[in-house]
Amino acid sequence: MPVAVHDAIGGKSDANPAPDPRRTDILIVGGGPAGCAAAISLARTGISAELFERSHAGHDVVCGGFLGWDALRALARLGIDAASLGARPIRKLRLLAGGRQVEASLPQPAAGLSRRTLDAALLGAAADAGAAVHRGRAVRAADVARNLVRMDDGEEIEAGALLLANGKYELRGAARPRDTAGDPIGIRTSLETPGSLRTSLEGVIELHLFDGGYAGLLLQEDGSANLCLSVARQSMKRAGGIENLVAEIAARAPALADRLADGAASEWMAVSAVPYGWRARETSPGLFRLGDQAAVIASIAGDGIAIALESGIAAASTLVGQEPDARNFQRAFAQRTRRPVMVAETIRWAAEHGAARFGLMRLVGANPALASLAARLTRIGA
Repeated sequence: MPVAVHDAIGGKSDANPAPDPRRTDILIVGGGPAGCAAAISLARTGISAELFERSHAGHDVVCGGFLGWDALRALARLGIDAASLGARPIRKLRLLAGGRQVEASLPQPAAGLSRRTLDAALLGAAADAGAAVHRGRAVRAADVARNLVRMDDGEEIEAGALLLANGKYELRGAARPRDTAGDPIGIRTSLETPGSLRTSLEGVIELHLFDGGYAGLLLQEDGSANLCLSVARQSMKRAGGIENLVAEIAARAPALADRLADGAASEWMAVSAVPYGWRARETSPGLFRLGDQAAVIASIAGDGIAIALESGIAAASTLVGQEPDARNFQRAFAQRTRRPVMVAETIRWAAEHGAARFGLMRLVGANPALASLAARLTRIGA
């Protein structure tokens, strides 16, 4: 008589034992900057990891169009030349709040590049380096105690090391232990850029500040403008939808309203409960959290891509070292991201609150070097 067995992931029982999971040495969940950086770095040492990316083809994501100078250097170390992909140079920061506008030079040149183009280049580089890249296969759940995942087709795979690079989204069975009730949402669109708008945004990233949130606007390689907003979740509920919310924000942010009037918006995208300030400090020996699974810096700082790339590179270095224990990596990376994440949280709070925002604009207007200092303090570096 068959004996019922417990499903470690789904909690179901079956009269017939499930087949043994397939084994692999290193499994990477997610083909964004963090996962690809790990795959490329490992492949260069002769270690081929399996990387699973749920999308079949290139696609846009809500965040990540800004490449700071540290991100550009990390990409170069991985063999990716952002300029050759069409990245648009950015040398200045423009802050706008109410009717006030101030500008400051960035410490070093940055760039604007769509995630569609960046991720395609990274996935191609990972495959060329020797990683086993699986497109169009989604990981549905995980048993982190066993480093085991379940795929969308039901296949179970057990890994010697499991690298979670699934971005801001949570994976069932491997969610970050955090109360996200008060976390903001991120929304994104792209704007057409007629001549006047394109000229105004050339070489600049704009940050539009308003009560309860902010918006970032920059040119990307195809000539369109990438517009991302971070807003309080309750604002979306009160507004009753993205378009109503954007209209309400535009009424309080005249410069942003002008941008939206100048360039027609494409379809809006959204991601809920963005856990700004999160850092993973502990883990199990074979479970590596990368990118936004390791540390989520406020998007106003623009260092998310650099953190993702550096986490993948650092995880690969740990895996090829003499003590490939994920706990060492996670603690060290949490310490490494402590300052930029904390500084970014302070800036985010100031940007979203009226009196503090007014003071921030006055300070930067009087001394633009302060914006440059803030930009340096929010970089993860090499």
